[in-house]
Amino acid sequence: MTTTRTLKALLGGAAAAFLLASPAAAQDFTLRFNHVLGPAEPFHEGFLAWAERVRERTGGRLEIDVFHSAQLGVEEDIIEQIRQGANIGQNTDSARLGTYVPSIAVVNGPYLVADKQEAFSLTDSPTMQGWLDELAADHGIRVVCFDWVQGERNFFTNTPIRTPEDLAGQRIRTPPAPIWQESIRALGAEPVAMAFGDVYSGLQNRAIDGAELVYSNITARNMNEVLEYANETRHILLVNFQIVSEQWFQGLPEDIRGVLVEECRAAGQATSNRIADVQEAAKRQLVAAGMTVVEDIDMEAFRAAGLKAFEVLGLGEAAAQIRGELAN
Repeated sequence: MTTTRTLKALLGGAAAAFLLASPAAAQDFTLRFNHVLGPAEPFHEGFLAWAERVRERTGGRLEIDVFHSAQLGVEEDIIEQIRQGANIGQNTDSARLGTYVPSIAVVNGPYLVADKQEAFSLTDSPTMQGWLDELAADHGIRVVCFDWVQGERNFFTNTPIRTPEDLAGQRIRTPPAPIWQESIRALGAEPVAMAFGDVYSGLQNRAIDGAELVYSNITARNMNEVLEYANETRHILLVNFQIVSEQWFQGLPEDIRGVLVEECRAAGQATSNRIADVQEAAKRQLVAAGMTVVEDIDMEAFRAAGLKAFEVLGLGEAAAQIRGELAN
């Protein structure tokens, strides 16, 4: 590769300066983007589409290399590299980001947002923007966008669930973050932290009585073989965040930063719309396989019960602020 010093020697200072400043010699940037999902998942295809649009619009000045199945490492390690300024990105959720800015965890709380359109409009929330600024300024984490909605989580069990009381004594698998644990406890069940890959065997061995997941999680692992009921509580809308290093982000030219954000939002919303169709298809597949869908849920009772999770974690005011801004 020809260096700046070699160019100056060959062409002279003025000519080298002109060449180095020209678009053809503009500095190139690379982002290595990591996520835990498999290569056949809609999110992976969405990330590839995001990468392609960024490459096209920047003329190749920014290349995003997408790595599926956690090929670059576990999420917690990736986030630490991000904080140190590495040119690496990660698909994550607000529960993990709540480790740094506790209030942002409310996004993963019960019934905070009603649908994907409300999730998209969170970008316009002044309170949310304040939390994002704090993540960037104090913790080195830049949220590029969070328009990636993975679907509504429901309770999947071997007994029908219609009210929070029906979950009493039920050991329900959920991720280990406090907002997840307290949400499931508030809704009436006993939360059990367990890796997603262990859920099938956990149900077989009766270490757990059920799980709270999206429909496509059930079809992907054939969990209908060990679960009978899909109870449509729709208690959490799973919103994903795409994060990079604030230091790396600020090192990009302004026009590239704009493209990165714009195309993240566009790809996220397109992928979210597709996932809604995927979830409906998964639901039909499960019904055809014999799973019973319980739709006559006392949603008012579940929403009222879910409020306790925010109060226990000291997030009641934060949740109220977000809901108020979404309503305006």
